[in-house]
Amino acid sequence: MPIVPSLLAVWLLQVSRVQGAASSEAVCGQPVINSPRIVGGQAAAYGSWPWQVAIFQGGYFICGGSLIAEQWVLSAAHCFLGSTATSQYDLLLGAYELLNLTSTVVESSVEQILTHPDYNGKAGSSGDIALLELRAPVNFTKNILPTCLPDSSAQFPLNADCWVTGWGNIQEGVLLPSPLTLQEVKLPLMSQAACNNIFNSHPVGVLGKNPIKPDMICAGNQNSGKDSCQGDSGGPLVCKLQGRWTQAGVVSWGVGCASPFHPGVYTSVPFYANWIQATMNGESQNGGSQNAPVVTFLLMALVTALL
Repeated sequence: MPIVPSLLAVWLLQVSRVQGAASSEAVCGQPVINSPRIVGGQAAAYGSWPWQVAIFQGGYFICGGSLIAEQWVLSAAHCFLGSTATSQYDLLLGAYELLNLTSTVVESSVEQILTHPDYNGKAGSSGDIALLELRAPVNFTKNILPTCLPDSSAQFPLNADCWVTGWGNIQEGVLLPSPLTLQEVKLPLMSQAACNNIFNSHPVGVLGKNPIKPDMICAGNQNSGKDSCQGDSGGPLVCKLQGRWTQAGVVSWGVGCASPFHPGVYTSVPFYANWIQATMNGESQNGGSQNAPVVTFLLMALVTALL
């Protein structure tokens, strides 16, 4: 049997990744269950958010995430500030009650954790986004499906139907009670200018002026009592866009929970759409994807020569 050249192996890997992405796009953002939801924080309906992922470190739940492809989960960089050693982390996909797992839940180990290079670990840092590659692709089921990813030009209207989900605290310092049922809350989006105005009117010293950077979005209403909270970090903010649930943000940071003067802040997924796609495709960040058609053509010629 001839040895497959390394370039050909790389090409075959790229083809596999492209096929996986196409498969994810075909089913993304379409849960089997679309139950009516009441505005406000409450337990989600079973099966209504099939892309929600629970991330554990050393056996302890630490953060949320979202399934975006057969082998990729999106989360926040700050969730892995302590360590990116993959052996420390396990993921649960298709979970609903963390203390009452069903046979449909899938546990996955992590192959690699890739945090954005702009994240510096400080409060309000840009680049609070991370990708986790699973050790093996997951099979999609009615309880395990990906959310859709927006492209870099996507714009979510401020009146969009947007929801945040997670297993975090239900109030400041109040843990989610047993059996740890997935929670949901509907939140309106807020413009960067409006959010900065609110933060500037009630400044937090360590954050400085205009803490909401171009790669961040805010969600929430003043005095609504609705917000994401500790433990929801890394989880998805999804909005209905052209009939499909599409991820607009990643739970990033905030000042307290449901503070009337400090809306929740999320990493903008459209802002990092190109980084997400390039990272999943194994491409460099300096235009590597632009050379892909030429490389593919040359490798196709190589394949033909080997047959």
